[in-house]
Amino acid sequence: MKSVQAAKRAAAVLLATSALTLGATAEDTLVVYTPNSQQIIDIIVPAFEEATGIRVEVLNAGAGELLTRVRAEKNAPYADVLMGAVREDFDQYFEEYVSPEDGALVATSRNTTGLATAYISNGSVLLVNDEKIGDIKVDSYADLLNPELRGRIAAADPSTSSSAFAQLTNQLLAMGGDYTSEAGWDYVAELIRNLDGKVSPGSSNVHKSVADGEYAVGVTYEEPSAAYVRDGAPVHIVYPAEGAVFLDSYVGIVQGAPHREAAERFIDFVIGAETQARLGSELTVRPLREDAQAAGSLPAFSEFKTLPEDNAAVAEQKRTILERYADLFASLQ
Repeated sequence: MKSVQAAKRAAAVLLATSALTLGATAEDTLVVYTPNSQQIIDIIVPAFEEATGIRVEVLNAGAGELLTRVRAEKNAPYADVLMGAVREDFDQYFEEYVSPEDGALVATSRNTTGLATAYISNGSVLLVNDEKIGDIKVDSYADLLNPELRGRIAAADPSTSSSAFAQLTNQLLAMGGDYTSEAGWDYVAELIRNLDGKVSPGSSNVHKSVADGEYAVGVTYEEPSAAYVRDGAPVHIVYPAEGAVFLDSYVGIVQGAPHREAAERFIDFVIGAETQARLGSELTVRPLREDAQAAGSLPAFSEFKTLPEDNAAVAEQKRTILERYADLFASLQ
């Protein structure tokens, strides 16, 4: 799984790089890097192009790959905007900008750093294929350790997928109470054993492979999972009984952005009333503007247990967490 996906992604990056090099010089152009789903891109980008006349070039890749690109391009940036970022990963690469629309966001999601702007919220879930799971109970993280699920669980690499890293910290918090406890890491070790050496470099293959019936369960996130349910796939969502963490996704202007004015207009558009309303009504995401509603098919937060992420602790410990996970994964193969 890993080598095939990596080859496909490498080819896509090469094609996108060629397009960016050839096309990102005109003043009516905007370059957006994003790990977001195609559904989110399709809601935002064509409407922005129509409203502004600005042509948008999109590089769609995993968050880890995009972070590597932004670092490598620091002295000669290609991107103007990064959309779908975990703020703590990219803060040092963002330029200051607070949108005039920011005050319309829910109070807890407003831009307090002056750098990145929150626009949707997403959370860690389990996606279960009803035709493949049989009579195996999956209501919690603990249930994933069932020996009958060995080799039947799809998961992504937390070093290359932001949603997979969010799942990892969710598991540590849910099973151990923090990000360093032995109880949490013992759980992660047992889950790795039950993955049977299989991991995907990107998050999209996880939910897709469950919907397609290749795996019985996927360790994934709410937005694409809810879309499969909405579209009639034989799957259902499990919000882990131990608690699910929900995190805001951010959009920000890359330092040295070649098209700064267009980038500002894009951010204003993303959190504008019309875009936020469409994100909530047409997709399976949770918009953050106070006057926007999430799709009625999504359960209210009061209907399942949530856990609060300690963002500062995660940012401080991220390298250590990833190194420990990599060492643990390698030792269990």
